[in-house]
Amino acid sequence: MEYVRLGTTGLEVSPICFGTWRFGLEHEDSGVMETDREAAHELLDAVEERGGNFIDTANGYGEGRSEQWIGEWLADRDREDFVIASKCYWSQVSRFQENLSRKNVRAEVEGSLDRLGTDYLDVLYLHRFDDGTPIERTLRTLDDLVSEGKVHYIGISTCDAWKLTKGLWKADVNNYEAFTVTQPEYSAVYRDPIVDDLDQPPMHKEPIAEYLDVCEDQDLAVCPYSPLHGGFLTGKYERVDGEIQAPDGSRAEIDEKFESDYVAEAAWNILEEVRAVADEVDASPAQVSLRWLMDHERFTCVPIVGARTVDQLDENFGAVDVSLSEDQWARIDDAIDV
Repeated sequence: MEYVRLGTTGLEVSPICFGTWRFGLEHEDSGVMETDREAAHELLDAVEERGGNFIDTANGYGEGRSEQWIGEWLADRDREDFVIASKCYWSQVSRFQENLSRKNVRAEVEGSLDRLGTDYLDVLYLHRFDDGTPIERTLRTLDDLVSEGKVHYIGISTCDAWKLTKGLWKADVNNYEAFTVTQPEYSAVYRDPIVDDLDQPPMHKEPIAEYLDVCEDQDLAVCPYSPLHGGFLTGKYERVDGEIQAPDGSRAEIDEKFESDYVAEAAWNILEEVRAVADEVDASPAQVSLRWLMDHERFTCVPIVGARTVDQLDENFGAVDVSLSEDQWARIDDAIDV
C-alpha cells in the first residue's frame, strides 16, 4: 500500500484511516454491543494485514473500551509502525467548569495514554469546540503537551469554519502549536447545499465549503468522518414510489428519521452518478465514494471508515486500488447541481 503524507505533518499514513467508534459501543435499549473485544482485535488484525497503519479512536468511544482494546492489541506490536489519533472533550465534563481547561485536557490525555498503553499520541483532536473556554487557554495546554512529547500533532474535529480560523489565528499570534489536521463530516452527499435540506441540524453551522476553503488555504489535512454518509453511499438503499427501501437491520430500517436526517433529494442524483462510475471501473459504490474523497487535490484527504465485519473492511480498503479519471471524478462532483 502506498502511504500519503498527512498534510504538513511528518506522518506517512495509509490513504484510509480505520475508525473504531463502534468498539465497545453498547445500545442502551437492547444492551447489544456493536463490536466486542474479540471482534475488535480481529478487525485490527485485518487492518494490519492490508497495510493500514492509521487508526482513529477517542476517549469517549465505548466509554474508553475502544482505546483500551487498541492498547491491548498494540502491546504485541511495534508502536512506531502505527499512527494513533485520539480525541478529548467527548462531552461536557461539568457545567461548573471549563471543559477544555488545562486540568481537564491534561487529565483526558493522560487517561488516553494509559488506556492505549503508549507514551504519546500521534494526533490529538479536540472532539468539539468549547465555547466556555478561551481557545488560547486550550492551545497553551496543547502546546505544552507537544513540547513534552506526549502529543505530536494537534487537530480539531467538529466545529464551524470561523472557529477553526479563530483557533489558527490565536495559535499564530501566541506562537503556539497550531492545528494541522481536521476531522469534519464530509462526503460526496454531505456538501453544500444539501446540508441545508436536512432536518437534522448539521454539525457545521456554516457551509462546509467555507470550512474546506480554510483547510486548503492553511494546508490542513482533512480526515472526514461518515464518508459513506451512514451507509447511503454503499448503494444498498433504493427509492420506490418516493420512499426509501432499506435492507433489514440497516440504519435506515432501524432509524425512522434516517431519510429526513440524512437523505436530501440531490443525494439520489449523486448516488446515481456514483453507481454509474462504479459500473465503469468495476468497483462498488462505496469504493468509488471513498476514492472520490482520496483524490481531492485541494488538500490531503484521508477518509475515516469503520467496519462491522472483515468483509466490510476488505471492501472499504479496496478503494485504494480503484482509479478514477478526471472526468469521472468531476461527474460525481458536479452531480450535486443536477
